[in-house]
Amino acid sequence: MSRLIATFFGAGLLKPAPGTWGSLAALPAFWVLHSLGGIWLVVVATIAVFALGVWVTKLETAGKDDHDPSEIVIDEVAGQWIALMPVSFGAQVAGADVLALYPGWIAAFVFFRLFDIWKPGPVGWADRRHDAMGVMLDDVIAGAMAAACVAGLAAFAHAVLM
Repeated sequence: MSRLIATFFGAGLLKPAPGTWGSLAALPAFWVLHSLGGIWLVVVATIAVFALGVWVTKLETAGKDDHDPSEIVIDEVAGQWIALMPVSFGAQVAGADVLALYPGWIAAFVFFRLFDIWKPGPVGWADRRHDAMGVMLDDVIAGAMAAACVAGLAAFAHAVLM
């Protein structure tokens, strides 16, 4: 069961680039969460996935040299959902269909993948922890940085372009 969760139901077993597949798999799950409960369900689910992710990552890496195997993508799910939170919030506040905010989806995906791969500043610090918390934290931080970019782009688009 821990492997199923860690790989987000097998998404992390897809090649190449399992982290990207994990981020892609997070998108329809996010849509379901937002559709069922809006931003608050997304927040609660993200917290739950983070906690579950720390636990399953500890289990899956126990006794192994590799602290962050590529097939573990539950961290990408948490980070991608964080990156999408401004989209969920914006859709809920505007009373819009969350899918109508597709530019935000694209920006969230691209910025999250960029920060997760590049690992600037605090993302790299978290990754260098070499433990389960670090595995999860680097993606949470990358997700927060991506969310800030998404929110900034939305503010620019609505203030300047509209």
